[in-house]
Amino acid sequence: MADVLPSLQSASTTEPSPYAAIAVRDPAVLFEEMLAAWGGHDDVWVFGYASLIWRPEFAAVEQRPAIVHGWHRALEMRSRVNRGTPECPGLVFALVRGGSCRGIAYRIDSAHALPELKRLWAREMPTGVYDAKWLRCGTAPGRIRALAFTLANDSPAYTGTIGDDEMVAVLRTAHGRYGTTLDYLVDTARGLRDHAIHDREIERLMALVQRHALC
Repeated sequence: MADVLPSLQSASTTEPSPYAAIAVRDPAVLFEEMLAAWGGHDDVWVFGYASLIWRPEFAAVEQRPAIVHGWHRALEMRSRVNRGTPECPGLVFALVRGGSCRGIAYRIDSAHALPELKRLWAREMPTGVYDAKWLRCGTAPGRIRALAFTLANDSPAYTGTIGDDEMVAVLRTAHGRYGTTLDYLVDTARGLRDHAIHDREIERLMALVQRHALC
């Protein structure tokens, strides 16, 4: 999950915004671009690869295992609000270029898609950090086109490969408004396991957690 704001528009407040230091693209403009690419007629599929698996927070009428090629799940996105702070940034998963990713595809009925997409956008795209793309997903009944939140390699939130020493330090110390990076990793690992999705890198990270007695 990206660091989130309460709605597509900034709320008026006298409190200093925790997002002041985060580069922002207009989420409302990006939302309209996404809607135009959808077309507004068919049911909407959404591809979940991390927190959308264990806490989707939108109404879906169907879900099924899915795989995308050309993208992979990576704990390589800085979180300065939800799972960390500006002084001690945490990490969250992102869908980045290369490889493949197994996750869950959710189908939203077209009649209810607009309000559900607005809820999803407010959660994932308050600062426009992701590149929302319509990706081809393989599923057992056939191929589908699903909305997925990807991260560009040139995004200021993208960390690239993180060494184990730095990863352990983040998992040991980073804590944001929704909890720790460690909890987020554990919840994602559990969510994948509950859906019989195997991810070698997450399994390696969980072994790292155990080796350093982080939980």
